[in-house]
Amino acid sequence: MRTPRREVLVDITSEVDAALAELDSSHSGMVHVFVPHTTAGVTINEGADPSVATDLIDILARLIPREGGYRHAEGNSDAHSKTSLVGTHLTVPVAKGSLKLGTWQSIYLAEFDGPRNRRVWVELG
Repeated sequence: MRTPRREVLVDITSEVDAALAELDSSHSGMVHVFVPHTTAGVTINEGADPSVATDLIDILARLIPREGGYRHAEGNSDAHSKTSLVGTHLTVPVAKGSLKLGTWQSIYLAEFDGPRNRRVWVELG
């Protein structure tokens, strides 16, 4: 998946749902979502109002500024720190092949050093 800009939350709920259907459309239990990157993560938050995702990116930018006098010389230390806060994996309950998310919940790929091509791994558990 190609992310559109340096910092963004991309709703990947439908992609996770499609991967789940490919794996086992009758599965009940858990699905694990993992992002194998150090400058991108995955999180769950409100999906009904897109301003929530924008607000989260803005809040993280204020908490961990891009220019912060970091020792890591690649220019993306803020992205590493944001990923550590957000996390690189999550687990979602599944019943009969359907994600058991709350009414307003969506799954987001959290990009902090884009635009880049990112992978998201979906595994049954």
